Amino acid sequence: MSSTSSGSSLGGAVAVASTASPVLAVPTPVAWFDAAPRHRDVLLVDHANCEKKAASTALALMFSYADDAPLGLALSRLAREELRHYEQVVRLMRELGVAYGRLAPSRYAAGLRRVIRGTEPARKLDLMLCGALIEARSCERFHGLAPRLEPRIAEFYRGLEAAESRHQGLYLDLARRHAREHGLDADSRLVELAAVEADLVTAPDREFRFHSGPP
Repeated sequence: MSSTSSGSSLGGAVAVASTASPVLAVPTPVAWFDAAPRHRDVLLVDHANCEKKAASTALALMFSYADDAPLGLALSRLAREELRHYEQVVRLMRELGVAYGRLAPSRYAAGLRRVIRGTEPARKLDLMLCGALIEARSCERFHGLAPRLEPRIAEFYRGLEAAESRHQGLYLDLARRHAREHGLDADSRLVELAAVEADLVTAPDREFRFHSGPP
Protein backbone atom coordinates (compact mmCIF):
# COMPACT_ATOMS: atom_id res chain seq x y z
CA MET A 1 0.00 0.00 0.00
CA SER A 2 1.41 3.34 -0.99
CA SER A 3 1.96 5.87 1.78
CA THR A 4 1.82 8.87 -0.53
CA SER A 5 -1.89 9.43 -0.21
CA SER A 6 -2.08 9.95 3.54
CA GLY A 7 -1.09 13.59 3.48
CA SER A 8 -3.68 14.58 0.89
CA SER A 9 -6.51 12.49 2.27
CA LEU A 10 -6.48 14.02 5.75
CA GLY A 11 -7.29 17.41 7.10
CA GLY A 12 -8.80 19.16 10.06
CA ALA A 13 -12.31 18.45 8.80
CA VAL A 14 -11.90 14.68 8.97
CA ALA A 15 -9.56 14.24 11.91
CA VAL A 16 -10.65 13.43 15.43
CA ALA A 17 -8.72 14.33 18.55
CA SER A 18 -6.84 11.29 19.79
CA THR A 19 -4.75 10.31 22.76
CA ALA A 20 -1.15 11.37 22.38
CA SER A 21 0.79 8.59 20.70
CA PRO A 22 4.49 8.40 19.92
CA VAL A 23 3.86 6.13 16.94
CA LEU A 24 0.70 7.00 14.97
CA ALA A 25 1.14 9.25 11.95
CA VAL A 26 -2.52 10.31 11.65
CA PRO A 27 -5.72 10.16 13.70
CA THR A 28 -8.69 8.01 12.76
CA PRO A 29 -11.12 9.85 10.46
CA VAL A 30 -14.28 11.09 12.14
CA ALA A 31 -16.34 9.16 9.58
CA TRP A 32 -15.16 5.87 11.06
CA PHE A 33 -16.18 6.90 14.57
CA ASP A 34 -19.52 8.19 13.28
CA ALA A 35 -20.21 4.83 11.63
CA ALA A 36 -19.36 2.75 14.70
CA PRO A 37 -22.74 3.03 16.51
CA ARG A 38 -24.51 1.83 13.34
CA HIS A 39 -22.24 -1.23 13.26
CA ARG A 40 -22.17 -1.98 16.99
CA ASP A 41 -22.58 -5.75 16.68
CA VAL A 42 -19.92 -6.09 13.99
CA LEU A 43 -17.61 -3.89 16.06
CA LEU A 44 -17.93 -6.18 19.07
CA VAL A 45 -17.50 -9.40 17.12
CA ASP A 46 -14.44 -8.08 15.32
CA HIS A 47 -13.07 -6.70 18.56
CA ALA A 48 -13.28 -10.18 20.10
CA ASN A 49 -11.49 -11.61 17.09
CA CYS A 50 -8.78 -8.94 17.38
CA GLU A 51 -8.14 -9.78 21.03
CA LYS A 52 -7.83 -13.46 20.20
CA LYS A 53 -5.48 -12.68 17.30
CA ALA A 54 -3.37 -10.40 19.51
CA ALA A 55 -2.82 -13.26 21.95
CA SER A 56 -1.97 -15.62 19.09
CA THR A 57 0.52 -13.13 17.67
CA ALA A 58 2.28 -12.74 21.01
CA LEU A 59 2.57 -16.52 21.39
CA ALA A 60 3.87 -16.90 17.83
CA LEU A 61 6.57 -14.30 18.51
CA MET A 62 7.59 -16.17 21.66
CA PHE A 63 8.19 -19.29 19.59
CA SER A 64 9.86 -17.47 16.72
CA TYR A 65 12.33 -15.78 19.08
CA ALA A 66 12.62 -18.46 21.74
CA ASP A 67 16.20 -17.45 22.56
CA ASP A 68 15.07 -13.98 23.66
CA ALA A 69 14.05 -14.62 27.27
CA PRO A 70 13.03 -11.03 28.15
CA LEU A 71 10.79 -10.91 25.09
CA GLY A 72 9.26 -14.27 25.93
CA LEU A 73 8.38 -13.28 29.48
CA ALA A 74 6.95 -9.93 28.43
CA LEU A 75 4.83 -11.42 25.65
CA SER A 76 3.65 -14.27 27.86
CA ARG A 77 2.10 -11.70 30.20
CA LEU A 78 0.68 -9.77 27.24
CA ALA A 79 -0.90 -12.90 25.73
CA ARG A 80 -2.64 -13.73 29.01
CA GLU A 81 -4.04 -10.22 29.22
CA GLU A 82 -5.25 -10.32 25.61
CA LEU A 83 -7.07 -13.60 26.29
CA ARG A 84 -8.72 -12.08 29.35
CA HIS A 85 -9.88 -9.21 27.16
CA TYR A 86 -11.27 -11.71 24.66
CA GLU A 87 -13.24 -13.40 27.42
CA GLN A 88 -14.54 -10.03 28.62
CA VAL A 89 -15.69 -9.02 25.14
CA VAL A 90 -17.51 -12.33 24.65
CA ARG A 91 -19.16 -11.98 28.05
CA LEU A 92 -20.30 -8.46 27.20
CA MET A 93 -21.67 -9.67 23.87
CA ARG A 94 -23.73 -12.34 25.62
CA GLU A 95 -25.13 -9.75 28.02
CA LEU A 96 -26.09 -7.53 25.08
CA GLY A 97 -27.53 -10.40 23.01
CA VAL A 98 -24.89 -10.13 20.29
CA ALA A 99 -24.21 -13.40 18.47
CA TYR A 100 -20.59 -14.39 17.99
CA GLY A 101 -19.75 -15.52 14.47
CA ARG A 102 -17.10 -15.51 11.79
CA LEU A 103 -16.16 -12.30 10.03
CA ALA A 104 -13.88 -11.78 7.07
CA PRO A 105 -10.83 -9.88 8.34
CA SER A 106 -10.12 -6.33 7.28
CA ARG A 107 -7.18 -5.54 5.01
CA TYR A 108 -5.37 -3.85 7.92
CA ALA A 109 -3.22 -6.67 9.27
CA ALA A 110 -2.48 -8.07 5.81
CA GLY A 111 -1.45 -4.61 4.64
CA LEU A 112 1.06 -4.32 7.45
CA ARG A 113 2.36 -7.86 6.92
CA ARG A 114 3.15 -7.07 3.29
CA VAL A 115 5.76 -4.48 4.26
CA ILE A 116 7.50 -6.50 6.98
CA ARG A 117 11.01 -7.33 5.81
CA GLY A 118 11.87 -10.98 5.35
CA THR A 119 15.38 -11.27 6.76
CA GLU A 120 16.78 -10.83 10.25
CA PRO A 121 17.51 -8.72 12.19
CA ALA A 122 15.26 -6.31 10.26
CA ARG A 123 12.27 -8.64 10.36
CA LYS A 124 12.15 -8.76 14.16
CA LEU A 125 12.33 -4.96 14.32
CA ASP A 126 9.44 -4.63 11.88
CA LEU A 127 7.31 -7.14 13.79
CA MET A 128 7.80 -5.25 17.06
CA LEU A 129 7.09 -1.89 15.44
CA CYS A 130 3.96 -3.19 13.74
CA GLY A 131 2.83 -4.53 17.11
CA ALA A 132 3.28 -1.06 18.57
CA LEU A 133 1.29 0.51 15.73
CA ILE A 134 -1.60 -1.93 16.08
CA GLU A 135 -1.82 -1.44 19.84
CA ALA A 136 -1.56 2.34 19.46
CA ARG A 137 -4.40 2.37 16.93
CA SER A 138 -6.54 0.22 19.21
CA CYS A 139 -5.88 2.59 22.10
CA GLU A 140 -6.82 5.60 20.00
CA ARG A 141 -10.02 3.97 18.78
CA PHE A 142 -11.13 2.91 22.26
CA HIS A 143 -10.64 6.52 23.33
CA GLY A 144 -12.74 7.86 20.47
CA LEU A 145 -15.42 5.17 20.67
CA ALA A 146 -16.27 5.53 24.35
CA PRO A 147 -18.27 8.78 24.03
CA ARG A 148 -20.21 7.40 21.05
CA LEU A 149 -21.41 4.05 22.43
CA GLU A 150 -23.89 2.98 25.05
CA PRO A 151 -22.67 3.25 28.66
CA ARG A 152 -21.90 -0.45 29.25
CA ILE A 153 -19.63 -0.61 26.21
CA ALA A 154 -18.19 2.85 26.84
CA GLU A 155 -17.09 1.97 30.36
CA PHE A 156 -15.48 -1.24 29.14
CA TYR A 157 -13.61 0.55 26.36
CA ARG A 158 -12.32 3.24 28.68
CA GLY A 159 -10.80 0.48 30.78
CA LEU A 160 -9.18 -1.19 27.78
CA GLU A 161 -7.62 2.07 26.58
CA ALA A 162 -5.02 1.99 29.35
CA ALA A 163 -4.10 -1.63 28.60
CA GLU A 164 -3.60 -0.93 24.90
CA SER A 165 -1.37 2.03 25.79
CA ARG A 166 0.81 -0.26 27.91
CA HIS A 167 0.98 -2.84 25.12
CA GLN A 168 2.01 -0.14 22.67
CA GLY A 169 4.84 0.89 24.99
CA LEU A 170 5.96 -2.71 25.48
CA TYR A 171 6.30 -3.39 21.76
CA LEU A 172 8.06 -0.08 21.24
CA ASP A 173 10.53 -0.83 24.04
CA LEU A 174 11.22 -4.29 22.59
CA ALA A 175 11.78 -2.77 19.15
CA ARG A 176 14.21 -0.16 20.41
CA ARG A 177 16.15 -2.69 22.50
CA HIS A 178 16.51 -4.91 19.44
CA ALA A 179 17.56 -1.95 17.29
CA ARG A 180 20.29 -0.95 19.75
CA GLU A 181 21.63 -4.49 19.87
CA HIS A 182 21.88 -4.73 16.08
CA GLY A 183 22.69 -1.19 15.00
CA LEU A 184 19.29 -0.56 13.42
CA ASP A 185 17.38 2.72 13.20
CA ALA A 186 14.06 2.03 14.91
CA ASP A 187 12.75 5.58 14.70
CA SER A 188 13.25 5.98 10.95
CA ARG A 189 11.69 2.61 10.26
CA LEU A 190 8.76 3.47 12.52
CA VAL A 191 8.06 6.55 10.42
CA GLU A 192 7.98 4.40 7.28
CA LEU A 193 5.65 1.80 8.78
CA ALA A 194 3.41 4.44 10.35
CA ALA A 195 2.87 5.96 6.91
CA VAL A 196 1.66 2.60 5.60
CA GLU A 197 -0.58 2.16 8.64
CA ALA A 198 -1.98 5.65 8.09
CA ASP A 199 -3.09 4.77 4.56
CA LEU A 200 -4.77 1.59 5.79
CA VAL A 201 -6.94 3.40 8.35
CA THR A 202 -7.82 6.43 6.23
CA ALA A 203 -8.61 4.86 2.85
CA PRO A 204 -12.33 4.00 2.50
CA ASP A 205 -13.46 0.41 3.16
CA ARG A 206 -16.58 -1.36 1.95
CA GLU A 207 -16.91 -3.30 5.21
CA PHE A 208 -16.75 -1.90 8.73
CA ARG A 209 -14.18 -3.50 11.02
CA PHE A 210 -12.35 -2.50 14.19
CA HIS A 211 -9.23 -1.57 12.21
CA SER A 212 -10.87 -0.67 8.91
CA GLY A 213 -10.87 2.66 7.16
CA PRO A 214 -14.03 4.74 7.05
CA PRO A 215 -16.97 3.08 5.24
